[in-house]
Amino acid sequence: MVDGDGTLYDGDQLLYVIACERARAGKLVGVAGTLMTNLALAQAFAKLGVGFARAKVGDRYVLETMQQKGWQLGGENSGHIICLDKHTTGDGIVSALQVLAALRTRRATLPSLLRGLKLFPQVLLNVKVARGFDWQKQPGVVKAKQRAEKTLSNNGRILLRPSGTEPVLRVMVEGKDETIVRKLAGAIAAAVESASRGK
Repeated sequence: MVDGDGTLYDGDQLLYVIACERARAGKLVGVAGTLMTNLALAQAFAKLGVGFARAKVGDRYVLETMQQKGWQLGGENSGHIICLDKHTTGDGIVSALQVLAALRTRRATLPSLLRGLKLFPQVLLNVKVARGFDWQKQPGVVKAKQRAEKTLSNNGRILLRPSGTEPVLRVMVEGKDETIVRKLAGAIAAAVESASRGK
C-alpha cells in the first residue's frame, strides 16, 4: 500500500497493522510468517503477547502453518496476506480492506499505526551457483556465516536459501545497523562465489 505522502508499505508492515487491530479486539492468538519475515516484526508480536511461527517461503506454506496451529492470520513480506476468517486464500482486496478498516476504526494514518514497528534493514543477494550446490558442505561458506552470526549476536539474522526456480543461493542478512548488514552479506556472498568456483 502507499500512503498520501507516497510512502510504500510492505507485507510485514500491513500484517502488523491488521494483527494489532485484531489483538486490540482480543481476536488474535498467533500469526504465521515466513523465513523472510523481518525479525523486527517477530519481536513486535512477542511484545504484543501474540504467537508467531515461521513457515517456508510461499503462501501455501503459510496456510499450512496457520491450519496446523488453528490461526486465522498469516502472510509474507511480499504482500501475500491470508485472513482465513474472511477468505480461503490470500486476496489483495481483502487485505486492503482489513488495513483500511483498522485505519477507520482507529481514526489514524498508516505511519501512526506503525510507530511500534521499525523494520530492521534487510539485504538479499542472489549468488549464482552450480545446480546441486550445497553450501552446508562448504567450509568457507559455513565459516563466513558463523563469523557474521557472531558479529550480529542477537541483533540480527542470517538465512541462506537455495532458489526453487533458478540456480542461485539467496543470501539474506538483517540487523539493526545497515552498514554492518551490507558488509556481512557481501562477505558471505563472496565466500559462496569462491566455493562455487571451487577455489
